Amino acid sequence: MKKSKFSLLLVLSLVLSVFLTACYGGGGSSSSDGGDKDKDSKEAANVPQELKVLESSEIPSMDSVLATDTISLSQLNNTNEGLYRIDENQEPVPGMADGEPEANEDGTEYTIKIKEDAKWSNGEPVTANDFVFAWQRALNPETGSEYGPYMMMGKIKNAEALYNGEAKPEDLGVKAQDEKTLVVTLEKPIAFFKSLMAFPTFYPQNQKFVEEQGENFGKKSENLVFNGPFAINGWAGPADTEWTLEKNAEYWDAKNVSLEKITFNVSKDPQAAANAFEAGEADVTPKLSTPAVIAQYEGDDRLLRWLEPTIFWLKLNQKNEALANVNIRKAIAMAFNKEDLTNEILNNGSIPANYAVPKEFVTHPETGEDFREANGDLLSYNAEEAKKLWEKGLAEIGQKEVKLVYLGGDTETSKTVDSYMKDQLQNTLPGLTIDVQSVPFSVRLDRDKTMDYDIQAAGWGPDYLDPISFSDLWITDGGNNKMAYSNEKYDKLLKDAQTTLANDPAKRFEALQEAEKVVLEEDAGVAPMYQRASNLLINKNVEGFTYHLVGPEYSYKWIKITDAE
Repeated sequence: MKKSKFSLLLVLSLVLSVFLTACYGGGGSSSSDGGDKDKDSKEAANVPQELKVLESSEIPSMDSVLATDTISLSQLNNTNEGLYRIDENQEPVPGMADGEPEANEDGTEYTIKIKEDAKWSNGEPVTANDFVFAWQRALNPETGSEYGPYMMMGKIKNAEALYNGEAKPEDLGVKAQDEKTLVVTLEKPIAFFKSLMAFPTFYPQNQKFVEEQGENFGKKSENLVFNGPFAINGWAGPADTEWTLEKNAEYWDAKNVSLEKITFNVSKDPQAAANAFEAGEADVTPKLSTPAVIAQYEGDDRLLRWLEPTIFWLKLNQKNEALANVNIRKAIAMAFNKEDLTNEILNNGSIPANYAVPKEFVTHPETGEDFREANGDLLSYNAEEAKKLWEKGLAEIGQKEVKLVYLGGDTETSKTVDSYMKDQLQNTLPGLTIDVQSVPFSVRLDRDKTMDYDIQAAGWGPDYLDPISFSDLWITDGGNNKMAYSNEKYDKLLKDAQTTLANDPAKRFEALQEAEKVVLEEDAGVAPMYQRASNLLINKNVEGFTYHLVGPEYSYKWIKITDAE
């Protein structure tokens, strides 16, 4: 395929950097020993158990009911714990839960015992009421939680009614039967219940502590209390670029946590991160999604790579008159060369995405076929067709020119990818002017909430191992929609998948496949770009590093520092 001059120049002249972090949600995991898997694990008793990590962004929030992004969720995953935790083998295992739950016959009610030795870092016991308080708080509109309603409505009994002011907090389907017994009542059976409970939105919160902190809760490390493997220290808030995690002595499983301290520093430049890694100033780098740096480490066993079920796309805000036109949206979605984007700009194992639900993520419950088999590619690159649709759309809105604000990230790779997208869209679609605005990740999240953009480069990773983790993003007025997309047919398919088809796995799966066709093929609600592959550098002496394919990205609980050369 012929490469554009722009992409070739990038390959020849640019040193690229780490791409923006996706909004992320809960699920499975894989682990790595830093590329030294053939060696036996060495005892770490005499080796300092300290880890130095570089992150790609600051932490937007350490309040589990407010967090929506990858960085925040991963930090919460390591400092706190829900009823369940995703382990090194992609399985939900008991966290605060004391063994397996007791379920009623139809799977709509679970009775769960809380571990007797589960404590907060201030020494207070973790109780069933801590879960009740946190879940109710997440559904209080005054709290401003996005994931509370998103994760709970349609799942936890009366969650929607409570959020809409049609029920009282005590009506929510979560009760403290006694201090250490929690009863959870669902709207319908949920096959992925334990995986869902591992997601940070369902973490407990110490009511007494939260209320004592008031509006300061979660603002700094001193305004936080923890029930997980580590406690955060030296964190001054969302603008801070340095912080540490220290082992939480009160954690119920502290005896199996080897690391004593993890030092974090933010690095948005991958070459600088690689230099710090080589200088011994970092043991783990941020994800390196750029060819200039990755090429230096091809074949190096310190480079760890995996394909994520994470998709990046352009969100198209239909509050904009031009973007409210379906032909203009389709034109934009088909106007950029995805092969060049993945092969020349990223060149890191990522693949073109002509879909909204990723490859190698979920399979049909009866046939075992990948979700992608039935729908194949949707909204593929086609410059000529894009131009025709563009001209048709412009005629329909009575315009000859359109100027759109493109909201992107502030990392060097974000800027490079966004520049490529601007070049492709403007060159393919005559009369289009793109104004790229590169902002920090926390600012992008805020502007997403207020829909202060026309086009936004964004990404999504699944909250749990089910296609609806992607599908329900685009429900009318959904918490993560934030682009004024609405389609009654789409809404019905999603409603059916969660109600009448809930106990018919095959038909439910097929309804979600049909929904994908609606949002892409019929409406071009979003413009998919690529499915991301991850690459990072990790020292050989880091054993037990665990990355998760869904949910919070990393777990440090099982890491041990060895004396490997």
